[in-house]
Amino acid sequence: MPGFGPFPSFSEALQAACPFILSKPNAVAAHLRHQDPRLAFRASTEYCAWLYYTPDHLYEMSMLTDRAAPDDLVSGKRSCILPSTVADARYAPGELKYIFALHNHPFGGPPSPGDLRFTDEMARVHAWAIETRDSKVLLSIIAFFSNARDAEHPTCDGFYQYVPATRDMLKWTRAAKGWDRETLGTVTWINTTTYRLDKKQRR
Repeated sequence: MPGFGPFPSFSEALQAACPFILSKPNAVAAHLRHQDPRLAFRASTEYCAWLYYTPDHLYEMSMLTDRAAPDDLVSGKRSCILPSTVADARYAPGELKYIFALHNHPFGGPPSPGDLRFTDEMARVHAWAIETRDSKVLLSIIAFFSNARDAEHPTCDGFYQYVPATRDMLKWTRAAKGWDRETLGTVTWINTTTYRLDKKQRR
């Protein structure tokens, strides 16, 4: 179901979604991680949603879910299980185009191997590249983070982005006018649970 929006562009949707998701209870816990890791884990929650493109040429965000993976307590990691599709009664299922899998990272780190595996799987379910009225958009996973030490007043300081089509890992940080982009590298899998980032050669 639709939960937030609509927006005329995906950039405006990201600008709005970042503080919206980070403002949810326990969405930010980085300030506790070094003080008390166990407390940080208990006091953290991941929320996730789809940002999708409609036949009306608008961007909508689905309702948030905070459903965690069953093994979170064992692994000591936080996750959010995002359904592969959105039920929006205004449109037929095939009419929606999936743009970004959005979620927060309570501890501020880059996407986990599980995040990447999920996105690679979604890239086999949905189109890798989405043609919108204004441009082509590549399916990605977005991980919002906050550097705030006060969890009750989190700031939207940026987000990580992984793009399956190019295997690029990007980091976007808040700037005076929008976002500054940093290319962290391309993803190479070492095994089924570990990846490394290889720096691209400059030409």
